[in-house]
Amino acid sequence: MKKQFSLLVVLLAFTLAGFAQEKFSFAFFTDIHLNKNPKARSYDGLRQAIRSVDASGADFVLTGGDNVDVDGMKANQRADAIQLYQDYKGLAASSALPWYFTIGNHDRYWGDGDKGGVYGEAMFSSFFGETYYTFDHKGWRFIILNSTEVCDGNYCISDAQYQWLEDVLDNTPANQPIIVSTHVPFLSLYYPVLEGRYTSTDTFGNQKQVFDRFARHNLKLVLQGHQHLYEEIKVKGVQFITGGAVSANWWHGTFHGTEEGYLKVNLYGDEFDWEYIDYGWEVPASNSDK
Repeated sequence: MKKQFSLLVVLLAFTLAGFAQEKFSFAFFTDIHLNKNPKARSYDGLRQAIRSVDASGADFVLTGGDNVDVDGMKANQRADAIQLYQDYKGLAASSALPWYFTIGNHDRYWGDGDKGGVYGEAMFSSFFGETYYTFDHKGWRFIILNSTEVCDGNYCISDAQYQWLEDVLDNTPANQPIIVSTHVPFLSLYYPVLEGRYTSTDTFGNQKQVFDRFARHNLKLVLQGHQHLYEEIKVKGVQFITGGAVSANWWHGTFHGTEEGYLKVNLYGDEFDWEYIDYGWEVPASNSDK
């Protein structure tokens, strides 16, 4: 009887801590790049990706940024930018699953000047809310960062966002498993491998400061976008995955061996595995951009 009581106390404490740790899966959709050129093929590709993920058994979709292509649009194209966001939000809403969104550099609209937000984020926020936030799902804490802010000309996590992150972590139990989503990577071997050089423009500048802040916490997985490559790096027990791209080579086929796809993450207790899913979209046979 004493052993049963002790076990009950342990289980109750575990449950009260919020770590039910049920098995579940979610999908990471990054670098979708919804746009109307060439021939709106991105719309067909995204619809196919949604059909795939709806049948995958995932609990939800988490995007990794570059949801739409509006960063190059000028003030006289504002209506087109709004339409892209409306179309994208409608396509996401057509999914059977809930979606959570990460902002990417191509999601920033600069045509509104000072009214567009410090980092061009106002239009994104008008459709999807805050650009950095957190939510919990079945015992895991998800922290979505905005690594498209700018400090001294480089991508960064601003002082304001860093203070927010400190507050989040101060209120996160040390043993709660954490997953981070960021568009611009913490770590990537993109340039060293493909071009034989490294550039800070494809990682965010204060990534070490941000990574070090998780040292006393149970950070398990960092999901990244931006590079359109599928890449795995493990550092200090933390798995970093650059999640390919739903659009692959910006809807022009495979990009350096990475097919159009998305990441499916399967979680078991406080462990996980993953697979990159080629959802079967192919460049139309005409291959015409006109």
